[in-house]
Amino acid sequence: MQFLSFFILDAGIFKLLYLHLTLLYCGMENYKLTEPRYEAMKYRRCGRSGLLLPEISLGFWHNFGTDADAGNCRKTVEFAFDNGITYFDLANNYGPPYGAAETRFGEIFASSLKPHRDEIIVATKAGHDMWPGPYGEWGSRKNLVASLDQSLRRMGLDYVDIFYSHRPDPRTPLEETMQALVDIVRQGKALYVGISKYPPEMAAAAYGYLWEQHVPCLVYQGRYNMIDRDIENEIIPQASAAGAGFVAFSPLAQGLLTGKYLHGIPEGSRMTRSRFLKPEILTPELSARISAWNDEAAAEGLTLAQYALRWVLRNDKVTSVIVGASSVEQLKSNLAVVGTAD
Repeated sequence: MQFLSFFILDAGIFKLLYLHLTLLYCGMENYKLTEPRYEAMKYRRCGRSGLLLPEISLGFWHNFGTDADAGNCRKTVEFAFDNGITYFDLANNYGPPYGAAETRFGEIFASSLKPHRDEIIVATKAGHDMWPGPYGEWGSRKNLVASLDQSLRRMGLDYVDIFYSHRPDPRTPLEETMQALVDIVRQGKALYVGISKYPPEMAAAAYGYLWEQHVPCLVYQGRYNMIDRDIENEIIPQASAAGAGFVAFSPLAQGLLTGKYLHGIPEGSRMTRSRFLKPEILTPELSARISAWNDEAAAEGLTLAQYALRWVLRNDKVTSVIVGASSVEQLKSNLAVVGTAD
């Protein structure tokens, strides 16, 4: 009897020790929230919805692939949440390789953010190239539903807060794409839906269809910065009129507005290795404009990146600005513009 009692006690101690080591390995015991953490952030209402989004959000397009340092990724996400960033923006094919950013987020979520699921907004997207074959991209019902199911598994989530159609599909009927979004919400796999990079005529049709189905479009996500201003006069006002918020991605023009390219193209920079940022973009005319903006920023005691972020946030129709960050220090610098655009 004494042996049995010892065995039961010993087994209980072993179980507690195993749980302790598991939590320690995952990093959960190393993460302690900074309280209070919301006072430092300013939040804006997303269109005519009840949802508030932080002025600065964290994007996972770069810096969270398999080649990134896991510890640095976790510290960056934790720092973001500690400082009031509640919106985390992902997509199925963010990496590299495809899916890696969602997997990375899932690991961080499990180790640090899971107890705070109701305090965060997780967004993901589908529509760009993801897997081989005819169903691995674009806007068919087949692609959107399968992609979201895969994303949920990678992130270890029951639902996402926002699911985007990542790009318009010129061949799939718009009604099919929009009805897939409607059904995804009704199935409880997403709370809200959004669209990204849709031209005005398709965006108008999307807003109308979703409104008629009583699943209004929450948000339009588009590229917007001091260099890329094409959507300023039509897309952004259109979204506002439709009751949708607007979330800006690439506010620093993939690094052009960070000061990195003030003196040419540094060796090993994104411009030397990215298919999205080509050296020919940096014309003498653009270089001169960037240099002038940098001088204006310095005169105000700001970095060029801070100056560029504040410029985007000065548009009161912008709900949130997505930044990518490779370090806590970089994100901390970006957060300095919160509340300065009024």
